[in-house]
Amino acid sequence: MFLVKVSVGQRNKIHVYIDGDTGVGIDKCVALSRHIESHLDRDSEDFELNVSSAGLGEPFLLTRQYKNKLNKPVEILLKEGSKFKAVLLDVEDEKIKIAREVKKKQKKKGAKMVTGEPETIALSDIKYTKELIII
Repeated sequence: MFLVKVSVGQRNKIHVYIDGDTGVGIDKCVALSRHIESHLDRDSEDFELNVSSAGLGEPFLLTRQYKNKLNKPVEILLKEGSKFKAVLLDVEDEKIKIAREVKKKQKKKGAKMVTGEPETIALSDIKYTKELIII
């Protein structure tokens, strides 16, 4: 497991987001929550603690999250404003390699989504990347 984000809000509401190379189950969240609580003193400060996995549909915050989603469909919004779906092919240094989904016309069935040629995008050019949930 690894830490993705910690936020402390009003009235000492603490939220800890974690992820893992093989996912994060509820049992891991409960164990970490108990561990954190055992190191905080409720007598000196009241708080609310929530520990959860970095949720589906949430933007990636760490390079390690990209590495966990190789060969998976993602949605990318670039800082310049364009948004598209792609398959994440590789992560190296400060860039990712993707294959965008493009519509290909078929004679009888209409449009079909296929992946285009691989391309590289700098992480600094990305506003967010999210894992796509395919149903």
